[in-house]
Amino acid sequence: MRLDKYLKITRLIKRRTIANEACDAGRISVNGKVQRASYDVKENDIIEINLGTKPLKVKVLKVSEYATKENASTNYIVVE
Repeated sequence: MRLDKYLKITRLIKRRTIANEACDAGRISVNGKVQRASYDVKENDIIEINLGTKPLKVKVLKVSEYATKENASTNYIVVE
């Protein structure tokens, strides 16, 4: 699944266009490397989001095409 879509489905970023723009601006990195929005997210990837004042680092537990509001956070775990 594309990185921008994963960020939207898991509700780490509210809208896909914002996720896409953040990737283009170099604010999203995966496994320590800045990635484009088209990056293919895999399990055990470490995603760092540098938006706002506090950076967020999460580990991908699973990649699913759909997630409800209640189970969106089961797709990742916050590392830092």
